[in-house]
Amino acid sequence: MSTTTFFIPPVNMMGAGCLAEAIQTIRGYGFRHALIVTDAGLSRAGVAAKVASLLMEQSIQSSIFDGAQPNPTVGNVEAGLALLASKHCDCVISLGGGSPHDCAKGIALVAANGGHIGDYEGVDKSAKPQLPLIAINTTAGTASEMTRFCIITDETRHIKMAIVDRNVTPILSVNDPMLMLAKPAALTAATGMDALTHAVEAYVSTAATPITDACALKAVAMISANLRQAVNNGEDLHAREQMAYAQFLAGMAFNNASLGYVHAMAHQLGGFYNLPHGVCNAMLLPHVEAFNVSVAAQRLTDIAAAMGINVSGLEAVKGAERCLAAIRELAADVNIPTGLTQLGVREKDIPMLATNALKDACGLTNPRFPASQAEIEAIFRSAM
Repeated sequence: MSTTTFFIPPVNMMGAGCLAEAIQTIRGYGFRHALIVTDAGLSRAGVAAKVASLLMEQSIQSSIFDGAQPNPTVGNVEAGLALLASKHCDCVISLGGGSPHDCAKGIALVAANGGHIGDYEGVDKSAKPQLPLIAINTTAGTASEMTRFCIITDETRHIKMAIVDRNVTPILSVNDPMLMLAKPAALTAATGMDALTHAVEAYVSTAATPITDACALKAVAMISANLRQAVNNGEDLHAREQMAYAQFLAGMAFNNASLGYVHAMAHQLGGFYNLPHGVCNAMLLPHVEAFNVSVAAQRLTDIAAAMGINVSGLEAVKGAERCLAAIRELAADVNIPTGLTQLGVREKDIPMLATNALKDACGLTNPRFPASQAEIEAIFRSAM
């Protein structure tokens, strides 16, 4: 019998108002000076300053690095490292969505292991745990606050580096839906569809287990039931909280079952064109799963059922078709663009995008594997 290892942060706090409890927990770790890694928007909105103030009330100093760009870069990581070193920080706190979390992971990993962030591209390349990282989440989508995945854009190669490393797992994750209220509808939609992609890819993954299956299907059901309302009414605390739980469950699933060609391909679009990750995933998801139907029809039928679709008595292929239709319908309902050309993707770039996608570690657990260069190019073209 094969063995599995289940990765998750040792402490995870969820629910409205849990930020206050998290700050108390951080005090108990004994840290003296935190580097708060966030983005310019949260910095301007005063959210980073609020967290810094709460830390100061617990006698923890902090310095704010708000240079985490969407699709964080090697340069972002290096700038954060310089500030961390100059302030003699003994921990890192990421504040935001996937971009600040990934940037913070890169900073913390290199701070503890040395070298450059590119040295850790691939699977488990580091020798020791990163500097302690606490991840405070403000979106319901990427689950980066609790995973061992770190995605950093290499500006020189115009690709996203996938770093999958047990040593980038935060020691504490915080999901307070109070921090997610009033997020823009487009961001809510993109991050929600990102979470759906995590759940779907984890469920059809060749590394799926009964634990990841349970997490993935529950996440699919919760996203299907709550994403539209979270997009339509950003102040609906119940919908926000349900989405926070759903994206966390999806994170538990893919953090341990890994992903597939949707992410391998979306990473190339983000790295080359600097496009939003969740939107790219949402647009590619039905096309990649159509490619997977020949080997994963029953699993896709299960996903359709979790989305509330009646698949009783259907052959697996027909159930899979209903799954793809349901995914497309949800994406349309939350106003995801319908074709990659709308995002500026160029036909002439497809061969290069496909070549790089086939090198991405996320593709290794796709249920239909390996794909050929021509097959990945065909999927890109079908999504144009």
